[in-house]
Amino acid sequence: MKTIKIIYTTLFILAASAILFSCTKYLEKLNENPNGADPDKANPNLVISTVLTEAGKAFTTLGFGDVAGVMQYTQKDGWGGGHNNYDWGGSNDWAGYYSILRNNQFVYNKAVASNDELLEGITLVMNAMMFGLITDLYGDIPYTSALQGDLGGQENTFPAYQDQQSIYTDILSNLDKANTLLSKNQNDYPNKLGAADVYYQGSAAKWRKLANSLALRYYLRISDKLSSVARTGIEKIYANQTQYPIITAAADDATMAFAGNGAGDSWPTNVTYDGSDASNYRRIKMADPFVKTLLALKDPRIALWANKVQIFLQVDENLPPNSDKIKDTIVNGEPRKVRVISTDIVTSRGLTLNDINQDPNYVGLPIALTGPQAYNLSPDLNQASRNPHVSWLNDIYQSAKGPLLKTRLVSAAEVQFILAEAAQKGWATGGAEAAYNAGVKASFDAWGISGSYAAYIAQPNVKYDGTQKQIISQKWIANWSNATEAWFDFRRTGYPELKGVPGKTIAPVLPVRFYYPLDEQRLNTTNEEAAASKLETTSNSAFGANGSKNSPWSKMWLIQGTGKPW
Repeated sequence: MKTIKIIYTTLFILAASAILFSCTKYLEKLNENPNGADPDKANPNLVISTVLTEAGKAFTTLGFGDVAGVMQYTQKDGWGGGHNNYDWGGSNDWAGYYSILRNNQFVYNKAVASNDELLEGITLVMNAMMFGLITDLYGDIPYTSALQGDLGGQENTFPAYQDQQSIYTDILSNLDKANTLLSKNQNDYPNKLGAADVYYQGSAAKWRKLANSLALRYYLRISDKLSSVARTGIEKIYANQTQYPIITAAADDATMAFAGNGAGDSWPTNVTYDGSDASNYRRIKMADPFVKTLLALKDPRIALWANKVQIFLQVDENLPPNSDKIKDTIVNGEPRKVRVISTDIVTSRGLTLNDINQDPNYVGLPIALTGPQAYNLSPDLNQASRNPHVSWLNDIYQSAKGPLLKTRLVSAAEVQFILAEAAQKGWATGGAEAAYNAGVKASFDAWGISGSYAAYIAQPNVKYDGTQKQIISQKWIANWSNATEAWFDFRRTGYPELKGVPGKTIAPVLPVRFYYPLDEQRLNTTNEEAAASKLETTSNSAFGANGSKNSPWSKMWLIQGTGKPW
């Protein structure tokens, strides 16, 4: 009987195991997407196209979104809390960035398995670009174990955060590897990416330039923390541009055009797919500090980025009370409309002449206004106002696509300004003035106004004055629509000298990082708290929504101990 029991028990276990196994297999089948791609059969060329387009959109969303408010390129005249006041709700999500990296890792693995050196080099560059962006934004982040959730295990499901220094070090190593992989003649790469590569159409030479230009960016990023490493790396690249070619002409800029076929692949302020009163085009206006900078420098790029006010203001102290009339006039030979008002019209609103802007051409929104839709005596006080006395964005920004509507990832202008700053530090990267001039010219080239460069650079307040401040200020201008890069420069240098508005922005100074995401705070609590504990608290850290540690005003390793930006 004992033997029989053992047999029966064994049979029961085997049967149960079989049932469980078949149930598991059934559930696996049940949970498969019948329309999804088989990873084993997926074409990596199609996946890399998704990586590039999603990365491009992510950079534009950041660089033309709330970070543009931080860097005072733009302000919103309706529903603008996060944009105008740095009110980010205690959480900034990074799921989209990691999704891009997961797809990129898939392509990288496929490339390595098939010895596709072109794709391997490209994916290493994209890995560096996206992980660089995430650590730039947050500080310490999941890195080594970040894309290994499918392996299971606590350490992969809830990855530890890696320190910034080692992340930047690894990024630079990967870019060096990419430079080697992308160094062959084009015909030596069997894979012809063509249109799948929305940046460079499969050109290994251009991707190689991007790899080394990114390296310049990250060497400069760490220059205040690891000066000797940064100097050696930048001088190495500059001294041997045959071995380390870089982007030196606007034609080689890493950009992505928008297809304009639907809301998901169009410029974010277009009115083709968002024509409502609450559209981004309606709400986003140039910020007053940026407008005044461009006007002071007689910068012709302002005409590409903003429209003149539809009706400018003119206060006439000689008019009788209650005078308020719109008239036709001529300004510099151009027919215009002007609203002429008496002084009491201004004072009746509780304003002074200093509270309004009478510039006949370009008027920006001041920072963090209460009721920005009412600024400059607007006749329309609705959230979705149609204020004719403030400059709207140029009409091109209403379009879904266009030759100037591009994600601008890395440019010749940025590269030249990096070399100028390095030379200004005394590093062996050529003449600082020549590189500075080349940076300005490259920006003019990229925006199609090369003919205006000579007159612009000859102006006394534009001509190179030997200071880091001027280099970064011109770089700030050139980074219009790419505010993230300007923000990272500001953190490192304190330039341009921008400030918040006490009592109106959350803090009186600009933030220096994003909050760790709410999901990380809830689900990966131990690792998130460990990373937050390494942030340096400052006198402004208390302005954050999550306490002084995970605060936008607490400093990551990159700027700890530097005394910058404030």
